[in-house]
Amino acid sequence: MRFVLFIALALSITGCTRWSMNHHMNLAYKAYERGNCEQVMLELSKVDRASRARRYMQPEVSMMRGQCLERQKLFVDAAQTYQFLLTQYPNSEYAFRARARLETLQSLGHYPLRSAPAIRPTAF
Repeated sequence: MRFVLFIALALSITGCTRWSMNHHMNLAYKAYERGNCEQVMLELSKVDRASRARRYMQPEVSMMRGQCLERQKLFVDAAQTYQFLLTQYPNSEYAFRARARLETLQSLGHYPLRSAPAIRPTAF
C-alpha cells in the first residue's frame, strides 16, 4: 500500500511541475500580447527554474525571450538569443523561426547577419 501511495505522490508532483510550466508559459504569451515584456521575462524565468530537468522547454522559452527583446528594441540581444537557438537546437522548429527573425533583423538594418550555422534537416 505504501508503494502505491509513493508512486501516486511522485506522479502527482511531476504533473504539478508540468502544469506549472504550462501555466507560466501561458501567462507569458498573454503578457506578450499585451506588450508587457517585463511580465513576459518574469514568467519565462519561472519556467526556466521549473524546467531545468526538462530541457525540451528551452527552445520555446528562448524564442519568446528573443521576440520580447526585439519588442524592447534590444536587437543585438535578440539576435544573440536567436543565435543561441541555432547553435543549441539546430533541428527544432524554433531554430527555423530564429533564422527567419535574424534575416528580418538584417533586412531592417538592425543586425548584420554573420555566418550563422547552417541548419540541416536530419534524416529520420
